[in-house]
Amino acid sequence: MNDEFNVTYITIGGHVDVDKYGYLYFVVLFTVYVLIICTNSTIVYLICTHKSLHEPMYIFIAALLTNSVFLSTVIYPKLLVDFLSEKQIISYSACLFQFHIFYSLGGSEFLLLAAMAYDRYVSICKPLQYQTIMRQTTVIIFLVLSWLVPASQVAVPALLSANQKLCSFTLKAIFCNNTVYKLHCSVSRAQIIHDMVILVNVALVPVLFILFTYTRILIISYRSCRDVRKKAAQTCLPHLIVLINFSCLCAYDVITVQLESDFTKIERLIMTLQIVMYHPLFNPIMYGLKMKEISKHLKKLFF
Repeated sequence: MNDEFNVTYITIGGHVDVDKYGYLYFVVLFTVYVLIICTNSTIVYLICTHKSLHEPMYIFIAALLTNSVFLSTVIYPKLLVDFLSEKQIISYSACLFQFHIFYSLGGSEFLLLAAMAYDRYVSICKPLQYQTIMRQTTVIIFLVLSWLVPASQVAVPALLSANQKLCSFTLKAIFCNNTVYKLHCSVSRAQIIHDMVILVNVALVPVLFILFTYTRILIISYRSCRDVRKKAAQTCLPHLIVLINFSCLCAYDVITVQLESDFTKIERLIMTLQIVMYHPLFNPIMYGLKMKEISKHLKKLFF
């Protein structure tokens, strides 16, 4: 619908009974949002304040956790307002902005995990060249590219969507993900192709690269002494678990929208909330407990 300033508004959460459970959703999401900020920020604080953690691996972990906080901040404030509102609406331009930031940061997560995998590969497979390869300049370049590449690529479908004619004004999701395409009267072949290219560039290629590096690490570790195998397990296992978890959630986000799977309303809500609730909390717990140096500083901080 349009107002006097010709701003297009759409209704969001068209499949969720917000009126009945609004306050309950608000309390749960607000609690989770506070936990996400506190847990992620605590580990980032430890990495920033302890010189022993000023290494590429921990810097990438700090970037990954900061990415989770940004991703949650893009989604949670609007969700909290919606669950206390009689009408859940958002301007189409704001929806596209949320769409752009959500997928930009999602792509950044894959690229940051790829950078972490490369760091572990060099550390374990080429230890004598580690200081030469993983210099401060290299780390900065990886960080900049991890955020800049997805943002620039996802900007294209967001801009293309801004010029699309809308035939629906009800978004069947609790925030603006790729369900915005369901609002369009038609989706051009060029846009579909470009989206597939983005998916390959910021998700498939990094995942394949990570699998390749971990395969090489596994081979080298198997041939090496027990200490090398122990180091590989301690540093690589958390990254691999986080990758598998995030990949499954992203696969759900892509597949269910495209195939329009027959999930019930509550099942769709629960699965969608997994992306914005479970994963941002899973990362700090995984790195805080499984990374030996971070775990040591956490125990000193609290005990």
